[in-house]
Amino acid sequence: MSGPSPQGFVGWTASLGIKDPLPDFTAVLSTVPATSSAVFTRSRFAGPSVLLSRESARAGGARGMVVVARNANVATGAEGLANAREVRELVAGAAGVRPEELLIASTGVIGRQYPMDRVRAGLAALPTPPENADLEASAAAIMTTDTVVKHVSATCGAATVVGIAKGVGMIEPNMATLLTFFFTDAQLDQQVLDDVFRRVVDRTFNALSIDTDTSTSDSAAIFANGLAGPVDTAEFESVLYDVALSLVRAVASDGEGASKLIEVRVHGARDDAQAKRVGKAIVNSPLVKTAVHGADPNWGRVAMAVGKCEDELDIDPERVVIRFGDVETYPAPSTDDVLEAASKHLQGTEVLITVDLGISDGDFTVYGCDLTDGYIRINADYTT
Repeated sequence: MSGPSPQGFVGWTASLGIKDPLPDFTAVLSTVPATSSAVFTRSRFAGPSVLLSRESARAGGARGMVVVARNANVATGAEGLANAREVRELVAGAAGVRPEELLIASTGVIGRQYPMDRVRAGLAALPTPPENADLEASAAAIMTTDTVVKHVSATCGAATVVGIAKGVGMIEPNMATLLTFFFTDAQLDQQVLDDVFRRVVDRTFNALSIDTDTSTSDSAAIFANGLAGPVDTAEFESVLYDVALSLVRAVASDGEGASKLIEVRVHGARDDAQAKRVGKAIVNSPLVKTAVHGADPNWGRVAMAVGKCEDELDIDPERVVIRFGDVETYPAPSTDDVLEAASKHLQGTEVLITVDLGISDGDFTVYGCDLTDGYIRINADYTT
């Protein structure tokens, strides 16, 4: 969705010809030094872009990012690392900043080298100096199998917060997920920004799952240049959470082949961590996903998913309550009226499953999507 943009960010979008004529490159950076925070995949096959960005992120002073789409540049060895470093250096040179001030990310097919002749030619043609950033265009440029542009804007006092994201498959985060970047002209101390960002990521991007597969390229970062002045920290965290959650819901709704967003709320857990584990077991269950797709009120599949959490010894089936929407399906008797009402809820494009474990006050909400034959077709033919 369109909206205001933060002050002081410039950049480019372009087609480097990675796979097709569509835009496949973007760079966005602050015109002044910035504070930043970033989290990355924990995959043992993390790509060269992640390795370089981790180094730059440690100091908390990155002022922007570079993204190449339709090529993950993962499992590409020393050549892939050298190519990622060169891409970042060329962009930094065009922008007039140090390479270490930029994070770099790549997304797409694993195991293929960048077509560096085309990449070099495309980067050499970038106009200098860069123009005011078009963050919605940047969101479009990082898409792969996405079907909608994921761009959200909000205000916090005099400051603006914009988030962009890409991702529809290979999503089971273990830090952040997919590629997502936030830009703001709010002024925040780096440690405060880092604390806020990590809390927001834990409750939004780490609550998302499409297919249980953790990407080799997951990167999430925020850049704050302070041009709008200081903001109330609590208000900023609330705004950032809302922007991030909007992106998460957009990703879940746009899951590969998906027709329905699934929201699973787990209440009454021993603690929030237990609630998250149970929620993920439900939203990741292929049987739950297919039941949702078919609007089949088979609450037994939800009970099965809860029961898979076999190490959670304090879960007692006699205390558990399962609802589809506001319809209690367990332990309520499964009458025709109850099942019909539950099925009606499942026919919508957004499905809510609620589980109360009846233990304590831990709670967590996770997000995902249904499983359709479209997911199979997209991924069966992905590299061809």
